[in-house]
Amino acid sequence: MSLTKTWYTIEEASSKYGLSTRQIQKWMEDGLVRTEKGNDSVTLINGDDIELELGLVPSV
Repeated sequence: MSLTKTWYTIEEASSKYGLSTRQIQKWMEDGLVRTEKGNDSVTLINGDDIELELGLVPSV
């Protein structure tokens, strides 16, 4: 179980990882990052998947 926040809005993820919202949306469209509907139908993005795409986490 992770002790840190791993799900972000597109805007939060963009700010945290220094990415454009368009890049994140492209990864969403390509199925490279997991998404989930949160409160009020806000799309949440999995931060672990973004870190994998950025090469911040070594693949197993």
